[in-house]
Amino acid sequence: MDFETARARLTEHLKTEIKDSSVLAAMARVPRERFVPLEEQSMAYEDRALPIGLDQTISQPFIVALMTHALELTGREKVLELGTGRGYQAAILAELARLVITVERLPALAETARRILGDLGYTNIIAHLAEKETLGWPDEAPYDAIIATAGAPRVPSELLAQLVIGGRLVIPVGSRQVQELYKITRHSRRNTVECLGGCRFVSLIGEGAWEDD
Repeated sequence: MDFETARARLTEHLKTEIKDSSVLAAMARVPRERFVPLEEQSMAYEDRALPIGLDQTISQPFIVALMTHALELTGREKVLELGTGRGYQAAILAELARLVITVERLPALAETARRILGDLGYTNIIAHLAEKETLGWPDEAPYDAIIATAGAPRVPSELLAQLVIGGRLVIPVGSRQVQELYKITRHSRRNTVECLGGCRFVSLIGEGAWEDD
């Protein structure tokens, strides 16, 4: 399969909704086929979520682009990602930020992501295995931006506390079946909240989110 042509076609498709040229350029550079299982590679550049094993998914490219755009990255930021999966979103972020800290609760996925990201030569991504009782990665806080690629029942105060003033949190919030995508900007007094539309993600597990099944 000609992955480069398929990637270019997907990028053109995303231009109809995503106007951020830096995000589109990042999507055009990152080889999504490297982040999906072999049996899914023929569908790597369809605008849809795909299974990556262990009941987890790689997000729909449009959602990846939308969430990344909402973070307003300029290249100077330290970004926290919750839910590494196989590392695709982390790679997109690494194209646009100074440093990406990413955490994953499933050891097999965390190890796979480290291998793929290492093979692709990313040096500004640090991948951690999530701590069971802690949401996010407080040891490296504060962050300029936080992105959660899993849905929570509410906006976790535990994550807002890890943001700088003026920092952005993008997170799906709702039930385990369906959520709304929110962008929250932290301010010293009252945070601002913007709804970016409906979405569907796997559940965010940890303090301030869902309990593990």
